[in-house]
Amino acid sequence: MNKKKLIWQLPFLAFLIIGTILIIKNQAPYQTDQGLAFGTVYKVTYQSDDNLKNDIEDALKNVDSNFSMFNKSSIISKVNLNEDIKVNEEFIKVFNLAQKVSKETDGAYDITVAPLVNIWGFGFKSSKGVDSASIDSILKFVGNDKVVIKNAKVIKKDSRAMLDFSSIAKGYGVDAVAMALERKGVKNYMIDIGGEVVVKGKNPKMKSWRIGINKPIDDSLSVNQELQTILEISDIGMATSGNYRNFYYKGGKKYAHTIDPRNGYPVQHSILSATVIAKDCATADAYATAFMVIGKEKAIKLCDAHPELDAYFICDNHKGGYEIVMTDGMKRYIVNE
Repeated sequence: MNKKKLIWQLPFLAFLIIGTILIIKNQAPYQTDQGLAFGTVYKVTYQSDDNLKNDIEDALKNVDSNFSMFNKSSIISKVNLNEDIKVNEEFIKVFNLAQKVSKETDGAYDITVAPLVNIWGFGFKSSKGVDSASIDSILKFVGNDKVVIKNAKVIKKDSRAMLDFSSIAKGYGVDAVAMALERKGVKNYMIDIGGEVVVKGKNPKMKSWRIGINKPIDDSLSVNQELQTILEISDIGMATSGNYRNFYYKGGKKYAHTIDPRNGYPVQHSILSATVIAKDCATADAYATAFMVIGKEKAIKLCDAHPELDAYFICDNHKGGYEIVMTDGMKRYIVNE
């Protein structure tokens, strides 16, 4: 009886197998486009019959025209020069997100940090030396309460105030590319711009995407690609901020690029890199920078209060090695192999 039943089922099973193979063969292929954007490398892998590189680069150019301080014709450059200009909806959207993160972190994240970044030699102007008097002077016009947007115009309490979106613009650039792909009906993709990532759907093997977190080895040229861990994620944004690539030594002391906007000085605590997972990459990007400023204990508490955020910290254990600290929610993404 069982034998007869099995024989009857074989054609049906064969039909299912052949049908599955035909469906897979008829699926759109995965493509990979890459290039340069925001002073780094981008790589986009996506499933589509059409090549969408022009759409990808159009999205990146649009973000550059909004937020690049190295582009003299960008909106942010004109705002920083106090030109009479109306900003667009994208600018307002990113500005509002930045202000939200600033309030959530008690000012540890601040887009008015540009003059401090510049004076320390990490911005779009050359450093002319740093002393406590110059920092105190700059702090008078740094703070998220010093700027607002009214009627599509940036209003400054002090004309010397300048905006710096570098800690959120790259993440937003990833989101902008994701939106461009979504408009084309793409459901499966991975977008990576200098380590800021958005993944959606499945990879070419029809599994969740795997993304590595680099070991925080002093590497100003971004040559090292040794991985600390691998995450398996999908339908999410991820960003990493670290002090191991953008730094310099002066007088035998190391100065890292993360500036605490509340006191004007580079941060000195043990976090070497902070990786954040959020619903979009711009949010992850901003919080990753904020967490570098506030330190791991406060960052973990903030994540506990915001279950939509998860974080993974690589810290100096002061013994020549690393200490890993992460939120409980982050553990589900770790690949254990």
